[in-house]
Amino acid sequence: MFPVREPPLDERSLEAGLDALVRDGIYAQVTGALTSGVLLVGFALEMGADNVHIGLLAAVPFLAQLVQIPAILLVERYRVRRAVAVIALTASRLLLLPMAFLPLVASRDAGLGLLVALVALNAALGAVAACAWNSWMHDLIPEGRLGAFFGRRLSLATGFSMIAGLGGGFFVDFWNGWQPDQRSWAYSILLLLGLAAGGASTWYLAQVPEPRMAPPERAINLRRMVAEAFHDRNFQRLLAFLGSWNFAVNLAAPFFAVYLVDQLGFEISFVTVLMVTSQLANTLFLRPWGRMADRFSNKAVLSVCAPLFLLCVLAWTYTAVPQRHGLTVPLLFLIHIAMGTASAGITLASGNICLKLAPQGRATAFLATSSMVNSLAAGIAPIIGGIFADDFVARELALVIRWASSSETGEFLTLRFRHWDFFFAFAALLGIYALHRLTLVREEGQPHEKILLQELMMDARRTMRNLSPVAGLRVLTTFPFGHLLLAARRKRMRDRPGQP
Repeated sequence: MFPVREPPLDERSLEAGLDALVRDGIYAQVTGALTSGVLLVGFALEMGADNVHIGLLAAVPFLAQLVQIPAILLVERYRVRRAVAVIALTASRLLLLPMAFLPLVASRDAGLGLLVALVALNAALGAVAACAWNSWMHDLIPEGRLGAFFGRRLSLATGFSMIAGLGGGFFVDFWNGWQPDQRSWAYSILLLLGLAAGGASTWYLAQVPEPRMAPPERAINLRRMVAEAFHDRNFQRLLAFLGSWNFAVNLAAPFFAVYLVDQLGFEISFVTVLMVTSQLANTLFLRPWGRMADRFSNKAVLSVCAPLFLLCVLAWTYTAVPQRHGLTVPLLFLIHIAMGTASAGITLASGNICLKLAPQGRATAFLATSSMVNSLAAGIAPIIGGIFADDFVARELALVIRWASSSETGEFLTLRFRHWDFFFAFAALLGIYALHRLTLVREEGQPHEKILLQELMMDARRTMRNLSPVAGLRVLTTFPFGHLLLAARRKRMRDRPGQP
């Protein structure tokens, strides 16, 4: 099925492979829509998950990014990227089968432990596949067609993903009304449907041809490539901003869906509608923010988008003052539109400023370093949030304005923090500190390797889904580590004697 040596690609084989790749993207996004994000949160809650479990589930996708680094060595050693990607994805998606039957596990703790373990293994295998996939796609798709091809693939895949996500949310609510005593099985059915879609995705991916990898010349020194960024003072300041920002955001964002379902009492279908609304705003504003970054600067875009995002985080505390009220629904839609818009600008400007601050020809290694820092920060934050969340269940902070006159007395509740509201406030305060770190960063010069930036954004937009209904948060930590292979290859070419 996977010949070690592929024949040279002709135009017909390439077109057939690209067509299969489009179909793979559609089914892959449908799989993600049915088996992750808000629906995964709902499944965990139905199984009795507490805040620690939700925090662990939120941390896994970020920490799994680090598995791509040893995966580079796997790809370099065996040099069959299609086989690595297809085998890893097949194993990853087969894990959805035991996941679907977790409601049969009698022990709550055992079932939830298995859920976290299966999600972690699923994400790790997906990261291995992503490493091989990115290097493979770079060699397969002509550079002049990258934008047009991935634009078409992403638009189709995103459309089907939104439909699948909405359909999954409404199916859960229908099932709960029909089988109120078997609520967990609605998610099990969605997991099985996701497994079927994942099988179709893998089958189409296996039909895509793989160009031969260039022969290895010497071993890649990953430690040296990745550590270079820590010796650059200005890039260190940028890492401090990105790390503190991702920690702040992910201290609260993974629990937005829990807050909506548990504290405000909304159905899963409503939460998926909010998620799609945020995703639409995120997609629509990527290009406008890009134009603004080109016209002004990336720091200017960050200086607008980051405070807007923090204001939205604080606005969550007003969605239930003192309880769910008439303005809760319109406020939630406004928050999700604004946060999706802001995260688009933050994503684009963060990636661009990393490229601008990276020395010529070393952007890939610098971006990989920033992604590792971001992944660690974003992975640790929800674990800490889940551990300490229960300490704030019985705590409350209220600010009341009291008016008294000779004829009447009145009190107005202007602010009320309880449970998750404290985390929203903590996240906003840490975000303000991150903005302070941003002011220390000097943005100079022009971004290097613009083609790389386009590829990073295309790849990142494939993986926008996380446990939060706000789109684009995972993109901040996503980096195709397979590009380190390409960076090493270019370095070898430059280091050859006699090369210009």
